[in-house]
Amino acid sequence: MKKAASVRLDEKIIKKVTARAKACRRTFTNQIEEYLNIAILVEENPDLPYSFIKETLEAKEEIGAGFGQAYPWGVQR
Repeated sequence: MKKAASVRLDEKIIKKVTARAKACRRTFTNQIEEYLNIAILVEENPDLPYSFIKETLEAKEEIGAGFGQAYPWGVQR
């Protein structure tokens, strides 16, 4: 369930988030949610670089969309 919240942001941040949201075809709210989710993951995993976390999230979505294939463990060719 989503709830409304009011947050005051600097105008520069609003412009940057709006631009990124348009580039990613997201709403402003969805872009803020994306940034917050990533920030939480980064805080929870301080030993992992941001790029690794981002690529892992992308890979998880690709698997969910059916783009993955099983790795043949122990098979020699």
